[in-house]
Amino acid sequence: MLRTTLAGLRLHKGRLVTTALAIALGVMFVAGTLVFTDTVRASYSAQVMGSAERMDAVALPAGDSERPLPPGLLDEIRALPEIDRAEGMVRAEAPLLDRDGRAVGAMPTLAVSVGGLSRYTAAEGELPAADDEAALATSTAEAAGYGIGDTAEVLDADGERHAFTVTGLVDFGVDPQVGYQGAVVFTPETATRMTGVAGFAEIDAVAAEGVPAEEAAAAVDAVAGSGAEVITGRTLGERLADRAGVEADSIATALLLFAVVSVVVAAIVIHNTFAILVAQRQREMALLRCVGARRGQVFTSVVVEALVVGLAASVLGVLAGIALAAVGFRLGGDALDAGAGAAPVVLTPAAVVVGLAVGTLTTLIAAVLPARRATFVPPLAALRGSAVATGLDRRTGWLRTGAGAVLLSASALLVAYAVDTPSGQQGLVVVALAGILAFLGVVVLSPLLVRLAVAALAPLMRLLGVSGALAADNARRNPRRAATAMVALTVGATLISGYSVVNASMRATTDDMLDRQFPFDYQLTAQLAEDGPATVPAEVAEDLRDSPAIGSVIADRSVFPEAGGQTAGYRVATYRGAELGRDLESEMVAGDLADVGPGRAAVDEEIAAGRSVGDTVAVETARGEREYEIAAIVPNSSQLWGVTLAPRDFAAAFPEVTEDSTVLVTGAEDAEPGEVRAAVEAVLADHPTVQMVSMSDMRAQFDTVLAGAFLAIMAMLGLAVLIAVFGIANTLALSVLERTRESAMLRALGLRRGQLRLMLALEAVVLCLTGALVGVALGVFFGWAAGSAVLRGLIFQVPADQIAAFLAIAVAAGLLASVLPARRAARTSITAAMAGR
Repeated sequence: MLRTTLAGLRLHKGRLVTTALAIALGVMFVAGTLVFTDTVRASYSAQVMGSAERMDAVALPAGDSERPLPPGLLDEIRALPEIDRAEGMVRAEAPLLDRDGRAVGAMPTLAVSVGGLSRYTAAEGELPAADDEAALATSTAEAAGYGIGDTAEVLDADGERHAFTVTGLVDFGVDPQVGYQGAVVFTPETATRMTGVAGFAEIDAVAAEGVPAEEAAAAVDAVAGSGAEVITGRTLGERLADRAGVEADSIATALLLFAVVSVVVAAIVIHNTFAILVAQRQREMALLRCVGARRGQVFTSVVVEALVVGLAASVLGVLAGIALAAVGFRLGGDALDAGAGAAPVVLTPAAVVVGLAVGTLTTLIAAVLPARRATFVPPLAALRGSAVATGLDRRTGWLRTGAGAVLLSASALLVAYAVDTPSGQQGLVVVALAGILAFLGVVVLSPLLVRLAVAALAPLMRLLGVSGALAADNARRNPRRAATAMVALTVGATLISGYSVVNASMRATTDDMLDRQFPFDYQLTAQLAEDGPATVPAEVAEDLRDSPAIGSVIADRSVFPEAGGQTAGYRVATYRGAELGRDLESEMVAGDLADVGPGRAAVDEEIAAGRSVGDTVAVETARGEREYEIAAIVPNSSQLWGVTLAPRDFAAAFPEVTEDSTVLVTGAEDAEPGEVRAAVEAVLADHPTVQMVSMSDMRAQFDTVLAGAFLAIMAMLGLAVLIAVFGIANTLALSVLERTRESAMLRALGLRRGQLRLMLALEAVVLCLTGALVGVALGVFFGWAAGSAVLRGLIFQVPADQIAAFLAIAVAAGLLASVLPARRAARTSITAAMAGR
């Protein structure tokens, strides 16, 4: 039986080429993801280990303390006989200004000191050696527009400007804090002067000759006291590598989710292929049964065939995945700060084994049901004729309809629950479960859906003449086979159209929110300080109000009150210069914002906690608890979240808050946009750390983020669609082989080659279009459900242009899938086919 199975594979290997491609593509995604993330992880580890292992002992603030190590500790460490050299690292905030004199980034840049002993080296140029020199993190230099030799300005702790010559660029690798804030590198003395910090964030030490690192660390620990944690450089490197590995793990998780989709689609294609092959080879299997093969041997022969195909395709997939990972790392490694230029690709046994196992096991599992079905055909019954499955009997149709209706109804109930009680992540989980039930319902109903689709399209197909009529009849002939091929495409179509709807709805909702809740020209905020939000000086709003180019200025003052020495966990805010309900709007749960006034407050749903308009709410202040009547209740997602007080009430409750959190600026009606911008910039000239963002810039930032995510997700889901198209091409190719005599008979009766090609092309288009339409219907519905479950007030938007483009691509894919099968059918000799050769 083994020789017979292998001989059959050699003889009919062309039938499984497309299936092997589907498997290989799925495995390529899995293996490529694992190799890529292993390479990123190894590159991160090499960077941090290489820099940290240059130190023998490292002293850090103990626990989660951010209190710097005392300056005197450095002198004590240097005096130890076990230590050869020691250097303290200053690491605190010092805002870097760009060429326009504005602070760089949403958070102040870090000032990092580098002395004679440091974990960091210059990637280009040199490290600073004088008081008027500085180096920049590579990413910071790009953001600020500076190069080596330029003069850059940095603010000290008192807000005074100091000029420095840029001497070099420093690669900080995967340092997350530098990634968020950027960094300016100074000499130790300059860093201390600029930050005003008396102490060190880290003290690095090199052991004396012949002293082990552990002994040096123990000596440092003995003088450091309880306020410091002392570890070896290797331990620090391992700790930093573990932190960096979290980013690689998150990348792997995201990519593997899409890989799973591709593997599932490949499994559907494999199952359909083996189901067709088993149906077509029932004569062959029956003959084997007649000459003595047992049922178990027939089952084993199909499984062995699947094993060989799955293993061979998995090997190709792993090799392709390695190549894909290498290309991806070279192109994207620098963006991930993974040092892609010199790092080698890392190939671990786990990546190879997982890739081979996924491909092989998926193929085996997908082939089990067809293999089992092959053992149930009586030998003599199969020998009586070609046992090709036909349509559905009435009883099966009713059973399918009932089961499908139950699954779809359960899915609809779950969606109704998720949408009615929006709960963020929990709502998404419920929608995902509903989506799985709906997909199972579609799988059960898919033969009936194919029949309905063909019935709807048949009149149009008949307009194309005899080819269209024959194509419609062929599509109806075996709805189960057509349905399985269709379902593979439905998976990709559902996810693509669903995410398109979510993306378009998020854009529409964001635009509406900005138009309603932020009807302003500019938003002014201060850079976020390391210890929490910074504030905008009060004179900024006052100076803006004096400008004739400015129409209105709304200043938001807010505070997070404390109770018992701990932050209460909610925000209390007021808006000076605004009439709530007119100048500032929000969606409402109850009440009216216009009613907020002395003694009356607006609260969000969480703070209301079952209270109604007219009830009271208590607010913690430094002078004790104060109560206010609830005038309005807003959603938790509103910009007025927390507690909103009238300006006079806020000033009485929190007199210590004298600066603004945000300033919202609108130009005068008769002022030109350029005039308004110039007026704002003039006021901010003396306040370089105040950030100015126009509403058009904010909208563009949202659009850029959503567009980038959309393109990335579409590219990864596109692989699943490609695999599904291979499945349709394979189904059509096997169908052509099965209908060789039939096609020859049609040719003999006068059907031209072009008409035969058109017939097969229409069959493929029907399959692709049906799968795409069902997927689009599911995607639009579940896109709305997912968005509504997460975001209250979602503006449902269907991107008709994107959906139409996808359907056009589906039709084109169907035509492309039919090319090779149609070419083979048209070139087959009529006499040879009629003779069965």
